[in-house]
Amino acid sequence: MSRTLLKGGRVVDPANGRDGPFDVLIDGDRIARVGRDLTVDADVTVIDVPSGLVICPGLIDMHVHLREPGQEHKETVATGTAAAVAGGFTAVACMPNTTPVNDNAGVTEYILKKAADAKLARVYPIGAVSRGQAGEQLAEIAELRQAGCVAISDDGRPVATAMLMRRALEYAGMFGMPVIEHCEDQTLKSDGVAHEGFHASALGLRGIPGQAESIMALRDIALAELTGGAVHIAHMSARQTLDAARWGKSGGAHVTCEVTPHHFVLTDEMLRAPIAYDTNVKMNPPLREDADRDAMLAGIADGSVDVIATDHAPHHYDEKRVEFDHAPFGITGLETAVSLCFDRLVHAGLVSLSRLVELLSVNPARILRVAGGTLADGAPADISILAPDLHVTVTAARMRSKSKNTPFDGWTLRGGVAATIVGGRTVYVNEDANLRL
Repeated sequence: MSRTLLKGGRVVDPANGRDGPFDVLIDGDRIARVGRDLTVDADVTVIDVPSGLVICPGLIDMHVHLREPGQEHKETVATGTAAAVAGGFTAVACMPNTTPVNDNAGVTEYILKKAADAKLARVYPIGAVSRGQAGEQLAEIAELRQAGCVAISDDGRPVATAMLMRRALEYAGMFGMPVIEHCEDQTLKSDGVAHEGFHASALGLRGIPGQAESIMALRDIALAELTGGAVHIAHMSARQTLDAARWGKSGGAHVTCEVTPHHFVLTDEMLRAPIAYDTNVKMNPPLREDADRDAMLAGIADGSVDVIATDHAPHHYDEKRVEFDHAPFGITGLETAVSLCFDRLVHAGLVSLSRLVELLSVNPARILRVAGGTLADGAPADISILAPDLHVTVTAARMRSKSKNTPFDGWTLRGGVAATIVGGRTVYVNEDANLRL
């Protein structure tokens, strides 16, 4: 087994209280030691890390859509994990709305086999709550857990009834798994395609109020309190939902929540400018108004938000090149997340680097109960090396994802990824970051 010393650089490892200049010794696929001015044997490969770069536990995106099996024209496990490592993520958790749905061990094992073949980011499958995501009968949760699922969700749609959600929380709780919920009252959403507000009305688009999200969140938080199960609110967008999460936490319910970069950066004004009816700003939940975006930022800053996740939702070019009403919801996110977080959170003074690592690594590992989130001795050598001052221009055509549906094409941002190491193997190096691995 090879041994490598990452010498220099700033180590940010909040799980172990580290933030400063440290060396990191990697022995095979594990962290051997972290310390100052480590001395090593002659057979150790020494990598000099420039002082401006940040070494942190590998980033974990707990909400992505890899599309395989069944929708390989949008993304595959191989292309999705290539996008992940280019975005600095050493692991991703993939949602079950594939074709067929990941509601049984066969689909779970297929996804894991594809991830093993790709040899890039780790992949943690998320199983369906209900069979076929039909909202009627619980999926075989024990079977999914045994096959390798780390959570359950009917993402893309909410858990259909309060009783089904109650049973899901009870059964998932037996296996230490959270239920990840797409909060949406279907009767309020109806056939809406954008946030219910001035900009949608001006364009003649049917609206989705923020309360469609918060009402369902309140239901699920109450059920988590009733059952003792753990609910995780996915892609939170409405200020009322953030209030609901705070209420649940204050009462002792096992509730956590995530926000995507697009929901803390963009607003529904993007429906009209710079291009009206741009389907690359159509996502679910929709971009909301300034007050909601500002509430998400406040929740990230004050600790109410637990996780930043991308909700990476690739779609083929032809699927997005239709009328706004008919286009699918969703945008890609794996390759833009880190730059958006640096530019709009760290450099804006809203969060520290340590807090950012908690949001992108420590907390996802804790919630999903997977290895990672730490550079402790013996931990997997999953490491993200970040470049806080690197100037990045988002270029959709150069993305490693099979799909290019992003509203950030052409944006210039401060902060990016220098390299990604998974299990001691370097799987991505950014040539612009002045780092040789």
